[in-house]
Amino acid sequence: MYLWIKALHVIAIISWMAGLLYLPRLFVYHASTPPGPQSETFKIMERRLYRYIMNPAMIVAWATGLFLAADAGWFAAPWFHVKATLVLLLTGAHIHDGLLLSRFAVDGNPHSARYFRIINEIPTLLMIGIVIMVIVKPF
Repeated sequence: MYLWIKALHVIAIISWMAGLLYLPRLFVYHASTPPGPQSETFKIMERRLYRYIMNPAMIVAWATGLFLAADAGWFAAPWFHVKATLVLLLTGAHIHDGLLLSRFAVDGNPHSARYFRIINEIPTLLMIGIVIMVIVKPF
């Protein structure tokens, strides 16, 4: 059963990361679009991505990850503390995206396309740190 849960965990992470990387890219284009039909299309795409892909993937990643960590006894490992901190920051990026989404939904985005290009890199950097902690376990 452990390997099935691990496979589900990896699938959930891939789905969650895809959303974390794609949603800010949608925001880049949406920020450059005036209110109107095209903006409404972006709103639908963003909302569906966040609600139907990113949220469920994050929940499954967290649930399976906690199970795997408990089963393997990793809660005491120093590398796991770093990894958990990075995952919390990744979750913060997810929540931040949700706040941005709610602003776009009411045409209240205060940020430029450049802002979204910059924040689009944060999940990538966090993912790199997480992967290093899990695979290399440097300490």
